[in-house]
Amino acid sequence: MRVTNPQISFADLEFLSQGIQLDPVLEQILELVTRNADLVETVRQQLDDGLKKPQTGRSGLNAEQTILSLILMRVKNWDYRELAERIADGYTLRQFTRFYSKPVPRHDAFNRAHNRLTPVILEKINHLVVAAAVEARLEDGNALRVDSTVVETNIHWPTDATLLWDAVRVLTRLIGRLREIAGKDVPRFPNRRRSARRRMQKLQRMTAAQRESQQVSTYRQLLAITEQVRDNARLSVDATARSGGKNLAFVLVIETLREQISGICRLADQVVDQTRRRVLKGEQVPTGEKIYSIFEPHTDLIKRGKINRPIEFGHKVFLAESAHGLITQYRVLDGNPCDENHVPTSLDHHRNMFGSAPQTYATDRGFHNSSNEQICRDAGVCSPSIPQRGGQKTPERAATEKTPAFKQAQRFRAGIEGTISVLLRGRGMRRCLGRGKQRFELLIGAAVLTNNLMHIARLLIHKKKPRSRAV
Repeated sequence: MRVTNPQISFADLEFLSQGIQLDPVLEQILELVTRNADLVETVRQQLDDGLKKPQTGRSGLNAEQTILSLILMRVKNWDYRELAERIADGYTLRQFTRFYSKPVPRHDAFNRAHNRLTPVILEKINHLVVAAAVEARLEDGNALRVDSTVVETNIHWPTDATLLWDAVRVLTRLIGRLREIAGKDVPRFPNRRRSARRRMQKLQRMTAAQRESQQVSTYRQLLAITEQVRDNARLSVDATARSGGKNLAFVLVIETLREQISGICRLADQVVDQTRRRVLKGEQVPTGEKIYSIFEPHTDLIKRGKINRPIEFGHKVFLAESAHGLITQYRVLDGNPCDENHVPTSLDHHRNMFGSAPQTYATDRGFHNSSNEQICRDAGVCSPSIPQRGGQKTPERAATEKTPAFKQAQRFRAGIEGTISVLLRGRGMRRCLGRGKQRFELLIGAAVLTNNLMHIARLLIHKKKPRSRAV
């Protein structure tokens, strides 16, 4: 049961009478969230989704507490343990998250509540927030700047040897857990963790001269060990297919472990295949057929031509920002698509949101191709600013890029680099520590939502400030 409006105690009234106030930005964010009934109702429906009787049972985080704690977590860039401790220690944060003097739940309760939200719901909430800013005349949509960045997944640097070792150690651990529960139903197998680790470390420490004579033979041994452990894991899954008992929880735990082992076995098949093709057969395995982590199999390899980061592992994220700092569009992309493909879709999205194309549309040279400028002009953009990517510039093109309007639009475009830096460093988008693609997208949506709310709060504070009269 989720209490919609928790009752304020006498202790809360005493604190409020003493004039304890929130930070102005947090106060504006609190007012924006609590006054937007559609936003709170959207979160409430998602929290109640799948529950047979949402009005009964233990008390949980309500809609306001869930979304406000998620925003606070991204504002401060805290983890769940620090979030719970800080809210419990500070009255102003209790006031912001609507706990007041009530007990603050443990960190895992926040985690469970936030994970009930979906990326689609956060995208809808972001749309409601931007629409509210447009209605309040804080944003007119006359200018748009776009760029892309990479958010890393929480994986180690992938090599064939370490991926094989990951498969061996994880499968061995899961088989051990299954044996502890199912007992004699799981057959006994030799533990190959030590032999796999030794060969993995040998491959990691080889010199260039040693690789020529020892690499292939060592990889053959490591592949054989991995295949043996994988086959043993499948035998364990088959042996416990009929394991049961009177206890339903016992059966559910066994089924969960069997599903986990089967999933890791499928990933191990892919790791073994790509290692055999690349190392033993000398094939060039396409990027789309590779796997870079058995823990985050959705991870993509991204090459953007950056000198300090030539290769990144994660997902590419497309961002579009208005002139007043609101991120009106964001998308988590699959693979490593070219930036130039996003120009038509970003213009269509902007027209749907604001009713017309932006007057200024600015990008970096990665978005340039032969037709994107014409697409911008056909859409109604007066000042498209897309620098030529490379090659010899014609006199007309050189003259266009030297015009004051083009240069002004490029100076405007540079502002999105600062926004990306804030998202990466201040909102936790540098590296996603959550497991799975959905939690990855949830982090992006939460960071963008928090960034937009903070910008709207600052605009409202600036709007409310009295203007001093000239003497």
